Amino acid sequence: MPLTEKVSFTTTLQSSNKVQIPKLVRWRFKMDNDQALKVGVNFLGMHMGWQFFYTKMRKDGCITIPKLVLNLMHDKEGKTAGSTIDVMIEPV
Repeated sequence: MPLTEKVSFTTTLQSSNKVQIPKLVRWRFKMDNDQALKVGVNFLGMHMGWQFFYTKMRKDGCITIPKLVLNLMHDKEGKTAGSTIDVMIEPV
C-alpha cells in the first residue's frame, strides 16, 4: 500500500542535500521507492515560506532536495546542512 495521505515531520538536513524519511512513516504506509511524491520543505526560523518539488524516495529512505530549492532558501551565511526543516510529503 503506497502513501495515500499527506504526512508532515520535522528533521535535519543531512549532507549532500538529503532528508531522511522516518522509519515509522515508511513502515506505516509501506512506501515504495518508485512512487512519485510531492515534497514541501520549510526551513525553521527563516520565514521564507514553503518550497515544493516532485521526487521519488531513494532505496535508503532519503529524499534529495534539489539545489535550486536550497539556493532559494539558504540563509545569509549560506549554512544549510544541519538546519532544522519541516517536511511535508504527499502522493501525486
